[in-house]
Amino acid sequence: MSFQAHPTAVIDPGCTIGTGTKIWHFSHIMPNCIIGQNCNIGQNVVVSSDVTLGNNVKVQNNVSIYTGVVCEDDVFLGPSMVFTNVINPRSAIARKNEYKTTLVKKGASIGANATIVCGNTIGSYAFIGAGAVVTRSVPDYALVVGNPARQTGWMSSYGHKLKFENGKATCPESGEMYQLTNQIVSLIS
Repeated sequence: MSFQAHPTAVIDPGCTIGTGTKIWHFSHIMPNCIIGQNCNIGQNVVVSSDVTLGNNVKVQNNVSIYTGVVCEDDVFLGPSMVFTNVINPRSAIARKNEYKTTLVKKGASIGANATIVCGNTIGSYAFIGAGAVVTRSVPDYALVVGNPARQTGWMSSYGHKLKFENGKATCPESGEMYQLTNQIVSLIS
């Protein structure tokens, strides 16, 4: 076995789990999901059927990742954050054929207790604040907070708030430079 799983974890047949991945206490990995290399699946996590997690995805405790969710490489899912997969769920009406896709792009971070309503895209290196309720797609590098989530700024790929002057900003940790043009942030060095 090229991955590690705690004895209390349930791993259904038909999963693909990458080398170096760790799965902790009481987590359930359902059939046909794909989990990349060097991921960390925290305690009491559910990864539903047909979910895809890229490499180096960090899933904190008490997260349910429902069918329809795709997380690219280097995504961080904070403690007890929530994904949905149906817009109008009803207990008495089966809507499995109505699951919406939610894409979380490379390097994005979703804070503790945030809710991501299905059918949206979370941009690369976007930062979703703790407790935010995301009801629409979020651009690359955007910082969003609140209920409903509203953009309050831009973040570097290292997770620092960017301060733009004349359309340019520098990450204080990495020294990377960013450009803001027409409400689109791009890395320029």
